[in-house]
Amino acid sequence: MNHLVIMAGGIGSRFWPMSTEDCPKQFIDVLGCGKTLLQLAVERFAGICPPERIWVVTSERYAALVHEQLPDVPENHILREPVRRNTAPCIAYVSWRIKAEDPQANIVVSPSDHIVMDVREFQRVIKSALSFTAESDSIVTLGMKPTRPETGYGYIQADLSMGCPRNREIYRVDTFHEKPDLETARKYISRNNYFWNSGLFLFRVTTIVNALRIYQPELSCIFEDLLPIYGTPQEQEAINEHFPECPSISIDYAVMEKADEIFVFPASFGWSDLGTWGSLRDQSVADANNNVCIGRNIQLYETSNCIVHTMGERKVVVQGLDGYIVAEQDGQLLICRLSEEQRISKF
Repeated sequence: MNHLVIMAGGIGSRFWPMSTEDCPKQFIDVLGCGKTLLQLAVERFAGICPPERIWVVTSERYAALVHEQLPDVPENHILREPVRRNTAPCIAYVSWRIKAEDPQANIVVSPSDHIVMDVREFQRVIKSALSFTAESDSIVTLGMKPTRPETGYGYIQADLSMGCPRNREIYRVDTFHEKPDLETARKYISRNNYFWNSGLFLFRVTTIVNALRIYQPELSCIFEDLLPIYGTPQEQEAINEHFPECPSISIDYAVMEKADEIFVFPASFGWSDLGTWGSLRDQSVADANNNVCIGRNIQLYETSNCIVHTMGERKVVVQGLDGYIVAEQDGQLLICRLSEEQRISKF
């Protein structure tokens, strides 16, 4: 059966003042559509995975927020990490936990803070990739077809010489590349076999567990030894004790860059990881002056290439700006050049 895992433990502080460590961006209505990024992440899997087979891995700090925003997800499927340890321990924990409940599970892992504009195409790709992993011992990652020389994403280099016999849209991965500088990113997108690393992974539970046993044996032993207590009242206490022993390592480093049966599904469905105000602007509908306004009562004059995000009831008037962020939340105001936002982490 198909299971969905949502990783929702990040602090997402780059969207200050809208997001804070107490309420990161995945729990906020970033798009002004009435739904949080977490809710949208789950919603786009409708028809692929029912609520009773959805899992959310988050921090103890955010578990109540997850339950509040996703009331149909079983509360014992909201897994609480006592400390942050990157994506490999996160995926290892939830994989062994799912294995205890469904040893034949077919899993898709998704971040909680991305957006997808073409949900129909997204669902087609996910269903196709799940069919592929269900019948093989392969790990599939979704590679986004790049639209610009982006330095904020990792890249996947694919072997496009031949598609897989069972699915001609899926190809072997040659190499994973870290976030490049601008010159390198331009070289990547000048070729047709480099794709943005979306952080979306699909695999059977037996596949990922075996891969972790081979490539991360010490990490695997931590969660293997806890098999008898998964789903019992003792689970959280044991996780609180042993999870901090995990190394802080990404699933890319831990498994993807080492394993043999790693494949990529190149796709295009209007994807963004919403890491910056600029990425939100790029993924939103702009007016004739290339401005994006998210809020109820915003007026612009002689203003261009800006994003204005003010969800409160107060009237907002902006005049004479070009290439700026204007964002307000709970009385805190940000006015910043879009070109300088990388210098802002949190306040």
